[in-house]
Amino acid sequence: MITSLNLAAAVEHNPIIPFWQEVVIGTIAFGLLCFVLMKFVFPQMEKTFAARVDAIEGGIKRAESAQAEANALLEQYRAQLGEARTEAARIRDEARADAEAIRQDVLAKAREESDRIIATGHEQLAAQREAIVRDLRSEVGTLAVDLAGRIVGESLADEARARGTVDRFIAELDAAGSAGGR
Repeated sequence: MITSLNLAAAVEHNPIIPFWQEVVIGTIAFGLLCFVLMKFVFPQMEKTFAARVDAIEGGIKRAESAQAEANALLEQYRAQLGEARTEAARIRDEARADAEAIRQDVLAKAREESDRIIATGHEQLAAQREAIVRDLRSEVGTLAVDLAGRIVGESLADEARARGTVDRFIAELDAAGSAGGR
């Protein structure tokens, strides 16, 4: 019985240790799989990986260039805005200066017109005064001759005599008015 047990134990296989045929077939299959992976799959994966790296790096470079371009445009915009503000300030200052010049011109013209109107008024007043003085002299002379004729009792109708009397009377009045006005 011992022999039959040994034989049965010898026929029974240990599950931890594989058969040598399985080891050989597994090694050949593994080598074939490694060959196929190294020859076809890994290079394709490497190309795909390189393409992704290029795409990412290219995207980063494009983003950096776009950012640099945006910054340049921003600086250009700020410079243009500064120029526009300077130009607006210059135009505003010119407008103020023009407005002040126009105002001064209008004031000067108004003063000239006012002075002209005042001068014209003085001339008209002087002319009216002279006309009134002539009229008054004529009337005063006529009244004085009539009055003197009534007082004297004779007619002073002689024109030359009447005019001389009137002129003397007015001269006396002017002399009295000048002395009294001082």
